Amino acid sequence: MHILLPIMWSSGSGSQVMKRIAAPMFCGLISSTILLLIVIPVVFTIWKGCGTREEN
Repeated sequence: MHILLPIMWSSGSGSQVMKRIAAPMFCGLISSTILLLIVIPVVFTIWKGCGTREEN
């Protein structure tokens, strides 16, 4: 991931093509990390909590 940032900020020859490749890869890595570490555990906890409630 640390290699993608200089590619996104470069201005040399071929940088226009590489920026178009690096930007989606960088954003994909960030969004997949957030999804894996935050969203999926929260959804699982909510889903698992709904099934264990006892009715009086």
